Parts: sequence; C-alpha cells; structure tokens
Amino acid sequence: MNAVAVSTDPSRYAKAIEVSKRIRWEIERDVIRGRTFDTSQKFLPDGLSRLDKVDFLNADEKRLMSQIQGRSYAYIFGLVERYIAAKVLELSRDHWFGDQVALESLIRFSDEELKHQELFRRVESMIGAQMPAGYQPVAEANAVAGAVLSKSTWAVLALTCHIELFTQTHYKESIAPDENLSALFKDLFLFHWREESQHAIVDELEWRRIDATLTAQQRDAAVDDLIALVGAVDGILQAQASADAGYFFAIAPRKFTAEQQQALQAATLAAYRWQYIVSGVQEPRFQAVLGELITPAQMQRIGTALAPLMAGV
Repeated sequence: MNAVAVSTDPSRYAKAIEVSKRIRWEIERDVIRGRTFDTSQKFLPDGLSRLDKVDFLNADEKRLMSQIQGRSYAYIFGLVERYIAAKVLELSRDHWFGDQVALESLIRFSDEELKHQELFRRVESMIGAQMPAGYQPVAEANAVAGAVLSKSTWAVLALTCHIELFTQTHYKESIAPDENLSALFKDLFLFHWREESQHAIVDELEWRRIDATLTAQQRDAAVDDLIALVGAVDGILQAQASADAGYFFAIAPRKFTAEQQQALQAATLAAYRWQYIVSGVQEPRFQAVLGELITPAQMQRIGTALAPLMAGV
C-alpha cells in the first residue's frame, strides 16, 4: 500500500459516521412532505441575494428575483454534487485495504451526495412547474464534473472543502434567521446543511492526507489548479447571472431601462460571486486550513487571482 492509503485522525472519521447515522433523512418523508414552494415568499434571503442593494426594484420584483436566484442556487448545488460524489468514490479506493473507518465515512459521504443530487433534481422539477417557462441552466453536470476532475486531487478537495464550508455559513447566518422565506425552501437547506457539516470534516481530513503525499513542486502546481477551478466556477456564475437577469426581464410585469437591466445583471453576478466564491474564501476555517498547507507566496498568488472577482462584492 502506498503513502496515499495513510489516513489522518481516525476518531474524526468515526465521529462523521456516528453523526451521519444519527441525522439520516429522506427526501419525501423529511424534506418535501407533500409541500410545494410558497411563491408568495422569498426563496433566498437578502444576505445571499443582495437584493436589498437594488433600489429600483419594488418588493414584488425583489421577491420574484429572489425566487429566480434561489432556483439557480439550488441548481448550482446540484451541479457541483455530481463531481463531488465521483471524487469521493475515487478517494475511497485509497482505503479499500486500509482504514475501514475512513472507508465507511467516504462511502456514506458518497451516498449522501447522490441523495443530494436527487433532491436538487426534484427541486428543479417542482420550481419549474410553479414558475413561467424560459429559465435557462447554463451548464451540464457531467461536463462540469469532467472539467473539475481533470485537475489535481489537492485542488479538487480544496474547492470541495470551500463549498461545503460556505454551505454551513449560508444556512446559519442568512437562511435560518430569515422568517420571510418559503418554508420548503428553508427546510431544503436545513437538511442539506445537516449532512454537509459532516462532509466538510471528511473533506479536510482527505485534503490533509493528500497534501502530506505531495512534493513542494506538486503542491505549487496544485495551487495553480485551484486558481483555474475558481476561474471556471466564475465562468459559470457569469453565464448564469446573465441568463437569470434576462429571464427576470422577460417575465417581470413591467419594462426596465437599459441602465436598470445592466445594473441588475451586475448585481446578480456580484451576488453569485458572493455566494459561491467570496463567502467561502473568507470562511475562517477554510482560511486556516489553506494557510497551513501553502506558503505565503502561494497565498499571495491566490489573492491576486481572486482580487478581480472580489471587487464590488
């Protein structure tokens, strides 16, 4: 068995298993429960949609845009779950003939990610039935997964840890406190958060395990891969922000000026960059782990690459 088979802190893998068993939920029984999304309420809170900063939309228009953003928020999570499940199954191979506790934690992780994919497919179908035609998802899950998985495992795990940590921050700081959200939409991310909180622990363990096998040169190349992955995420966000703003203008009851259309598209992109890049980059736990694994020069390189994406967010 090579060095990649060595795991870190078996007690943390065991804890993830214990919590996974205790909080296990099912889509129809626990989350949906025969309900539909309440379109008289917002889907995303202002802390994520940033629509409180858009002064030319009235309350009904902000609610509609929050629902469009919420649909894309759920869609993009479903998109990234595809590559995460595949990577976790790949990582499990390292433990086949080694740490069986780590193996079980990864198998449970992959099972839950497959469930999350099913959940978000169900959500897309339900929201699509309640909103006007014309919404456009801009990326295909298998194509995204293939592109992500072409990069180094270190970079993929860094991106994954970043995603699963900001999932927790979004729920605790923005979704949970807002009393004006559709109850089903709120519950959707409550149950998602409960399992993602354990996944983030396993992400960190596997990221550290892989990091310990790299040479300095390999790690430096992996930092470049991480920068490239964040850039690819931003490409999806740019395209989805444009599509979502266009969809809003097509279904909104009134017409908007060219300046207003440009401003809302820019505000939507800023919100998506906040949701999927900046809030995770700024998450203290992610900052701490990344800072332990890379050099100050590499951190500076990442900061320089991120600066244009963070401007205006």
